[in-house]
Amino acid sequence: MQPKYRAVIVDDEAANLESIERILKADGAEVSTFLDPQDAMVFLRKGFVDVLLTDLRLQSWSGMDLLEAVKLFDPSIEIVMMTAFGTVEIAVEAMKKGAYDFITKPLQRIQVLKAVHRALDRRKLVLENNKLRDVVFDEHQTPQPDIVWKSESIGRMMEIAVQAARSRANVLIEGESGTGKGVLAKYIHDHSECAQRKSGVLVKINCTAIPDNLLEAELFGYEPGAFTGATKRKQGKVELANEGSLFLDEIGIAPSTLQSKLLRFLQEGEFERLGSNETLKINTRVISATNVDLKSAIRQGQFREDLYYRLNVLHIRVPSLRERLEDIPVLAAKFIAESAKKNGRTVPLIHTKTLSLLERYSWPGNIRELQNLMERLVVLNTTGEIRPEDLPQEIGGSKKDNLIRVPIGLPLKRVERLLFEETLRSTKGDKKLAAKLLGVHPRTIYRFLEQCSSSLPETTANPTEAEMIVGEVPEITKNTF
Repeated sequence: MQPKYRAVIVDDEAANLESIERILKADGAEVSTFLDPQDAMVFLRKGFVDVLLTDLRLQSWSGMDLLEAVKLFDPSIEIVMMTAFGTVEIAVEAMKKGAYDFITKPLQRIQVLKAVHRALDRRKLVLENNKLRDVVFDEHQTPQPDIVWKSESIGRMMEIAVQAARSRANVLIEGESGTGKGVLAKYIHDHSECAQRKSGVLVKINCTAIPDNLLEAELFGYEPGAFTGATKRKQGKVELANEGSLFLDEIGIAPSTLQSKLLRFLQEGEFERLGSNETLKINTRVISATNVDLKSAIRQGQFREDLYYRLNVLHIRVPSLRERLEDIPVLAAKFIAESAKKNGRTVPLIHTKTLSLLERYSWPGNIRELQNLMERLVVLNTTGEIRPEDLPQEIGGSKKDNLIRVPIGLPLKRVERLLFEETLRSTKGDKKLAAKLLGVHPRTIYRFLEQCSSSLPETTANPTEAEMIVGEVPEITKNTF
């Protein structure tokens, strides 16, 4: 039978070692004990250890020396300091050097187990966050650090993007607002031939940010006197993108007059500045993006069909965040690290339960909404951990929120698991009370908990934005029955 965890105890009193060893072994731990801290160090360097309990005062080393040495070669090992001479100053110093907890002698069983279990929870959280960061910063996953993923849908999208980057074909990127269309456009340009030889730049123009009557001048440039206020020649975005890439963001709202001139430019590679008869010819690749359904706009007479086919040589659809829920953990880790660096903060850990709540939310603002939320949580964080209660009410709910919301399309097995988990949470782990609420025998609850400890990875659904309320879990006590 596999041990629940592996612990090392260091104390120069054999009676203390034996006492703590019995407590931890009864808790299911594999325990190694040492009177000499140097022997403990040899063992710690060889084996996999979850938690170290060490006395503060040892014969050859101090507990502080051992603490510093262990943290140098394996910072993930959580350390609980033990002493009969506890003071606030010593505790603060130990915490600063990396100790997780500080307990005083004479030790009590509940005190020891509470400290050890909390340290194990912390270690698990640290390892999970480190794993997420490894995925985010894995240089072999993608040469573009702004794009991270685990989902198959983004993997397929990136396969097309890689092929697009190696070509000179025009690219149309479609997707909801906030999905990262601009980031993908930058990836395609950065990995194109012109970027590799540094002969051209990526020039961007947002069609929604410029009034219709100025959009044409901004795109194609103008000569002095072309219109009121035009006192000198100005190169347009098209001209600046020569030998590079032109990114037309939100092309779906371009006015009809501009669409005609843009079509000619795409067909011939020629244009004139406003107020000029001189025809200019350039070589640029056009990447456009839209959150509008252009085929629908064509049917309604709002967008030219011939222009659509000129822009849409290669088509890439960026999935919404609710279609790639498995990417939320790595995206959250990425945005937390970036926000911490930007704002001069320590990178906080993010709890598994917090990630679970993030995965249930529909994300109408997509990646941009997630990014803004992570920055807010980092800036306001004071505990070093992002917990479920730190989330806004619309994502994490409130303490009085007793509704379980299940995305449509979630497999029944996961619906059942969610009901069991949330009911047990509401009853604060009271299994008999949870069984009464759910109308099942208590043995069913125990079987569920056994399955959870040895369950296979869950299958992630691709739910729609619509949700259904499947039940209520009231805040109750034993007095309810």
